[in-house]
Amino acid sequence: MDKNRTEGAKNQVKGTVKEVAGKVTGDKSQELEGKVQKEVGKVQSDVGKARDNARH
Repeated sequence: MDKNRTEGAKNQVKGTVKEVAGKVTGDKSQELEGKVQKEVGKVQSDVGKARDNARH
């Protein structure tokens, strides 16, 4: 399994936590940061999947 897949999953989880925390506290900056981190994680996971598929 490509490292990007696991790192991407971590970023998605961290982003979701930040996004929810931002919503709860009313911190729009933190909420936006979480959304961005979550999207970065999705892209990173997709890159990892593509690399795994290229190897097989």
